[in-house]
Amino acid sequence: MSMSAPRPGRKYTYGDYLKWPDEERWEIIDGVPYEMSPAPSTEHQRVSTQLLGQLIPFAANKPCNIFHAPFDVRLPWGNEKDEEIDTVVQPDICVICDPAKIDARGCKGAPDLVIEILSHATAKKDLSEKYNLYEKCGVREYWVVFPKEKVLDVYHLNDNGIYDKTGTYFDSDIMECELFPGLAIKLEDVFAGI
Repeated sequence: MSMSAPRPGRKYTYGDYLKWPDEERWEIIDGVPYEMSPAPSTEHQRVSTQLLGQLIPFAANKPCNIFHAPFDVRLPWGNEKDEEIDTVVQPDICVICDPAKIDARGCKGAPDLVIEILSHATAKKDLSEKYNLYEKCGVREYWVVFPKEKVLDVYHLNDNGIYDKTGTYFDSDIMECELFPGLAIKLEDVFAGI
């Protein structure tokens, strides 16, 4: 069954998602399906590769795991069974430091860090729906990358469960991560070739 025409007013779950064709990429937020855009652009892939290249060595001797899309992150609101979960997303990059959240299907629960690399097709969803979702689910830090502008915005979850924007970084900056002390992202390298 192709999901190219979701039925209006119907809420979907991870159980539905598992039945959809593998060649189609979807996310579900609060039961609403969102078709993923076509393959990411070259600049998107360059940024993703450079970020991974700086994150992986940092995490090498730490208990954290780094994953990149496509990788399912299921976000339950309570103790519902997997098939009943109504929110599953595929962040561009996520870091998960609690091994109990990782299983054969991906991640169940909020990652510690989520990175979304914006494109024209995903900007609205990443800056509104996903921002609100990650905040509500307790993702401790959310990075939003604007490749064309060569900018990285960082949001950190405060003690009240609300995101504070802790910085806007440009291609000439080195971003020191609040969540992972000692991690410094050299943005000149991240945006190289763009």
